[in-house]
Amino acid sequence: MRTVLMVAEKPSLAQSIARILSKGSCTSRKGLNGACSVHEYTGTFQGQSVRFKMTSVCGHVMSLDFIGKYNNWDKVDPAELFSKAPTEKKEANPKLSMVKFLQVEARGCDFVVLWLDCDKEGENICFEVLDAVQPVMNKGGVREQTVFRAKFSSITDTDIWNAMNRLGEPNKNEALSVDARQELDLRIGCAFTRFQTKYFQGKYGNLDSSLISFGPCQTPTLGFCVERHDKIQSFKPETYWILQAKVFKGKDGPLTLDWSRVRVFDREVGQMFVNLAKMSKEAKVEAVSQKEKTKQRPQALNTVEMLRVASSSLGMGPQHTMQIAERLYTQGYISYPRTETTQYPENFDLKGTLRQQANSPMWAEEVKALLSAGLNRPRKGNDVGDHPPITPMRAASEGELGSDGWRLYEYITRHFIATVSQDCRYLQSTIEFSIGPERFSCGGKTPISPGYTALMPWQGVPLEEALPTCQPGDAFTVDELRLVERQTGPPDYLTEAELITLMEKHGIGTDASIPVHINNVCQRNYVTVETGRRLKPTNLGVVLVHGYYKIDAELVLPTIRSAVEKQLSLIALGKANFQQVLQHTLDIFKRKFHYFVDSISSMDELMEVSFSPIAATGKPLSRCGKCHRFMKYIQAKPSRLHCSHCDETYNVPQNGAIKLYKELRCPLDDFELVLWTSGARGKSYPLCPYCFSNPPFRDMKKGMGCNECTHPSCQHSLSALGIGQCVECDSGVLVLDPTSGPKWRMACNRCNVLVHFFEHAHKVQVSQDSCEVCDASLVMVDFNKARTPLPEGDTQHTGCVFCDPLFQDAVELKHASMRRTAHRGGGARRGGRGRGRGRRPNPKKPKDKMAALAAYFV
Repeated sequence: MRTVLMVAEKPSLAQSIARILSKGSCTSRKGLNGACSVHEYTGTFQGQSVRFKMTSVCGHVMSLDFIGKYNNWDKVDPAELFSKAPTEKKEANPKLSMVKFLQVEARGCDFVVLWLDCDKEGENICFEVLDAVQPVMNKGGVREQTVFRAKFSSITDTDIWNAMNRLGEPNKNEALSVDARQELDLRIGCAFTRFQTKYFQGKYGNLDSSLISFGPCQTPTLGFCVERHDKIQSFKPETYWILQAKVFKGKDGPLTLDWSRVRVFDREVGQMFVNLAKMSKEAKVEAVSQKEKTKQRPQALNTVEMLRVASSSLGMGPQHTMQIAERLYTQGYISYPRTETTQYPENFDLKGTLRQQANSPMWAEEVKALLSAGLNRPRKGNDVGDHPPITPMRAASEGELGSDGWRLYEYITRHFIATVSQDCRYLQSTIEFSIGPERFSCGGKTPISPGYTALMPWQGVPLEEALPTCQPGDAFTVDELRLVERQTGPPDYLTEAELITLMEKHGIGTDASIPVHINNVCQRNYVTVETGRRLKPTNLGVVLVHGYYKIDAELVLPTIRSAVEKQLSLIALGKANFQQVLQHTLDIFKRKFHYFVDSISSMDELMEVSFSPIAATGKPLSRCGKCHRFMKYIQAKPSRLHCSHCDETYNVPQNGAIKLYKELRCPLDDFELVLWTSGARGKSYPLCPYCFSNPPFRDMKKGMGCNECTHPSCQHSLSALGIGQCVECDSGVLVLDPTSGPKWRMACNRCNVLVHFFEHAHKVQVSQDSCEVCDASLVMVDFNKARTPLPEGDTQHTGCVFCDPLFQDAVELKHASMRRTAHRGGGARRGGRGRGRGRRPNPKKPKDKMAALAAYFV
């Protein structure tokens, strides 16, 4: 029997598709990477009986990066990244071993069906999967098609079966357009980011940003925010005057009238109009009109409109909104949430989709009325040929979806029902008056039929006080007539919704990437999200944009990126050559980069005004090993140490606190050691500032502390304090924390495992001897005499933390409360770590030891 491998984009998606296609009769097992399951069943494919294997990836299998040496910021000129630096595809998440997993499952398979998301990114992942599986699959006949692509927009039985019955082929051109975008963003972004980060962080101490990044889409996004900020700052209020009139008739309440001239900017002219109007004591009705108007129902919902409404009405950021929408999609509650289309296809089952909502207590009455009276034809929108608009696919309740999930689902459902409802109708009434030579008016709206606003009440016509009944020629008494002084006001900061509109209008990003770009400018500390989800640029964001404008406005204006996006779209359509577009765009930005580097002083002039020199920042902490003067600790991100005498800056670990470590010095370079800690419940370890930035040994990487140093005799190094292999990760070593007494502990130098032991000990030391069972270093413990756990009141004992029965009850495994430390540069930290014998401790992890530690695991 032949075998068909089917691959979806997410594990939950694979499970749902397998359940539908197997009609619930599949068997499931975990894959070798532990993250993806494999669902198996038998069925028919291409007219023959086959065995199906349905599994998934977890997003992109591969990511683009420079080869190893070009990830070193200090040794590579950023200009080389435009052409000389080779790139390679690396596993997006090495821990998942996704390539190996796919190859194991694909071995011996005859066909592959790709169920990746149906957008350009999904198409790109198709070819990442094929690169992994095709070398190990059975070779088909000369004319036999072995690769198939499923196209679907929702996780419903009908849509999935339709996709299975109409399989096509993956689109290479769309995948190439994504490859082009990835390479452009990598080369351009890294070159500019590395240059300006190193240049400015070496000069200014209070930038408060760990990375001064540049992005071809990110920077124009920031530019929109700063442009509005500049308008606010440069705004000069202007005084104007309006003629305010109030009139009444009989016992009716007074009417406030609108002046036909609206306003004047000269007080004396305004006073002249007041004097002319005051010559008459009555307001004469000149005309009365009533006109029925309609408020159109919305067009079908696309991604950008969903993001706008979620931000402005639901208070949810774009990135968060997309995460929730993707979860709702994979769980089968809504259709695919990434689409630019605002028009339902001709064959879209509007009635069937609506019928699923007939029993919801929230809108059952409106739905049943529509089903009974007949659906209204949806408004014509824009069909860009990608996916149908976003619609609900099955009924749900708040209990199923959670708070934010329900709020987004509720909006999507209300919007869908509104698109097939009647327009809102209301009566617009207007009365025109004359007071002397001046004309005034007042108006009001009276609802006739709420239509779609019954589902979207926030768009409804509010109930207003009815206008008095009158006829042309009627006279009203003038109750008040006066000149009112007012001032023009500045615009407000851009809301996320307004920014999304600008990005869509100017072609910055796609419906999928717009949330990412907005999130990036927030995370980089370029803008802050204020009340009402308004985006206020920080000082750093403002200075960067102004600097780009001074050097090369095209770096921040949307025009050049918009042009690039059009070229990428042509690649996707097969109308432009991948290599030519890539090379042409890189040539343009390479020239811009060289000009930017030559002109950086223009931006530096703005930086000097806004930020403090690094030598004038921070507080004295530890001594420099070169000049023996105190270096200053700069806490602003990225935190670092700076020696003003040597004019040298040294990196330190981020997201924690740094303090002096007992005034001890590194034996290699004489720098005073500092202690990094992530808090009372977190990890801590000493480090040499110079070694941290300049690894002294070949097997050490940048960003390693003393707990990873391979110095054979230093009392602070791994050789002196390493105990044994980590009980959870394969590459880490548990190292004694010499500062943790009297609540002693050891911590993994790679992951966040903490092992608490010997709480009441006076002293804990690592012996040079090893355990005969597991090869871990023995530990010498001197306990408090009054609280010793040793028999017969003994206070001293040497043994193995893992194997010695006297130590078993004193061991408690935890996870450190800490955030991942940010390390600049590429690649994970790794390297062999010895204990003076040229090897890493490698305990055999006997079952009783692991069970004992697991019992204390929290």
